[in-house]
Amino acid sequence: KTFILNNSFMSTKSSGMTLIELLVVVAVLGIISTVGVVSYNGYVSSSKKKAAENILQQIGLGQTEWYSEDGAYFKSKGASTPCTPSSTTSDEIEEDLLGEADVITKETGYEFCSGDDDGSTEYKIVAKETGTGACEISMDSNGTITRSGC
Repeated sequence: KTFILNNSFMSTKSSGMTLIELLVVVAVLGIISTVGVVSYNGYVSSSKKKAAENILQQIGLGQTEWYSEDGAYFKSKGASTPCTPSSTTSDEIEEDLLGEADVITKETGYEFCSGDDDGSTEYKIVAKETGTGACEISMDSNGTITRSGC
């Protein structure tokens, strides 16, 4: 017996995507979006660190002015050595050293304090990341910025 196959049954034209092709496209889009989100989060984190360093320098300028008027550096009330940043110490710095400028906000992502540098006559300003972050940036009276846990 000989069978003859009609070519019209063998070749079918597909005008859409197969399920496999669709899954591949979704997987590629997922990978691209994951890379984008990670990159964006890294960008935001590094921007906040730079903003904190800029605020440290502004506070350092405020310390210089405070010293020229009072003969001693500003120390956050109740600050231990080294000081522990909080919203209270941040507010004190804004009020006393930065002329009540609203520089330290929640969007900054850091709290600040100013205290003695290990009990000496110099100052040390500390910025600590709020929330679960462990990043701490400090600046001494020489303008040296140090990062830890960043």
